[in-house]
Amino acid sequence: MNTKAEIRANIVRLLGELDGRAKLLAATKTVPPELINYAADCGVTLIGENRADELLAKYDALDRDRLEIHFIGRLQSNKVKYIIDKVSMIHSVDSLTLAAEIEKQAAKRGLVMPVLAEVNIAGEESKGGVPLAEVEAFVEKLAAFPHLSVRGLMTVPPKTDRPDENLQYFQKIYQKFIDIRDKKVDNKEWGILSAGMSGDYAVAVSAGANLVRIGSGIFGARPTPVR
Repeated sequence: MNTKAEIRANIVRLLGELDGRAKLLAATKTVPPELINYAADCGVTLIGENRADELLAKYDALDRDRLEIHFIGRLQSNKVKYIIDKVSMIHSVDSLTLAAEIEKQAAKRGLVMPVLAEVNIAGEESKGGVPLAEVEAFVEKLAAFPHLSVRGLMTVPPKTDRPDENLQYFQKIYQKFIDIRDKKVDNKEWGILSAGMSGDYAVAVSAGANLVRIGSGIFGARPTPVR
């Protein structure tokens, strides 16, 4: 894990590089609350958690007056009820079963949950997300849930040591993002393309991503979480 000085330097650099073209989301898996709150001191306003249990353990210690919390990891339906009132967006909606549970829990609390449809851009069996060819129909089905507000798309491309190799995937999802944007679907406040992480965010932004999820690029290598 990086020192505070390194965290500050990374955030300043990233905000300068992005220069308003994309929103910076600090991916805070395994990062302790005191360092997450320090990131807020350095200009971070948006964080993303990957695991429901970890989010719940940290929640009370987070500076929620300054930090907007998104859920960015794979979400089990039975965990939705625990986080539905603790996050302002869920990035990883990839099934109608999950969407139905979000609808149920949001309705119970009288809220509308902003969501992103997760796209499995490279068809990797190890990852969640709907196939690119099916995403338009999936978004239309999501929009039928009255307590969901469909805001855009999210993807995680293949891991690679050469970020340029993922340009093709970022271009494909951007084109799909534009195609869906141009269709007038009810209950769709379209505008967010969440793509790009620490190793490839610059490529993602060059292809049209407007929200990037940066973890190790801010906080350094994280320890393997204890299960």
